Amino acid sequence: MKHFLVLFFSVLLPLAAAEETFRIVTLGDSITKGIRSGVRAEETFSAVLQEALQKEGLRLLVENLGIGGERTDQALKRLERNVLSLGPRLVTVMYGTNDSWVDAGKTESRLTEDAYEANLRELLKRLVAAKIQPVLMTEPMFGEANPKNGAGEEPNLRLARYMERCRTVAREMQVPLVDHFSHWADAQRAGQKLQDWTTDGCHPNPAGHAEMARTILKQLSALVRPAAVTAPR
Repeated sequence: MKHFLVLFFSVLLPLAAAEETFRIVTLGDSITKGIRSGVRAEETFSAVLQEALQKEGLRLLVENLGIGGERTDQALKRLERNVLSLGPRLVTVMYGTNDSWVDAGKTESRLTEDAYEANLRELLKRLVAAKIQPVLMTEPMFGEANPKNGAGEEPNLRLARYMERCRTVAREMQVPLVDHFSHWADAQRAGQKLQDWTTDGCHPNPAGHAEMARTILKQLSALVRPAAVTAPR
């Protein structure tokens, strides 16, 4: 994995050095979009991430392209128009909450696990083909008080299977992974009430977004620093 990243960024570095900014796109659903009652734009993980990286002296922008309710199949339909056309150097990809959800009166997820995995692979394939570094992310867990899904299940049970597919895709395609789901599970086992990181049991509140940003920074800072232009201090 490390050799792959070094090779990738050795190609990107001359290009990035000639640019004014290093553009990052965060692609995902409403958890990525973030803005809702109780969460301002500047409190989303994308905004927190941008502020933290800029404080490191990096000249970059993080553009939040999350859309509420979006699934992987819908992301594929807008990838060229909304993402590739911007020419970002790095794109985070986080899906699964909507793909795995079972609607009221249904017994199956909106997308099957196989379809979800195939869509993730295609998203990453297209990003790499466009010479964009993808970073795959698992979704955070649902909080303890989130309603059951349409099949009457605790939704984390089904989401966990989709997130395992996400990890498989990252491993097999040698793409960096930020594993929010595992981090939130570890925090819960350590006594953290996940509901306190959400507005409604599903969507992160400012504390949840801050936690996600910290988790992303552990990996993204090292990925971006070799290729981003250092801003004057």
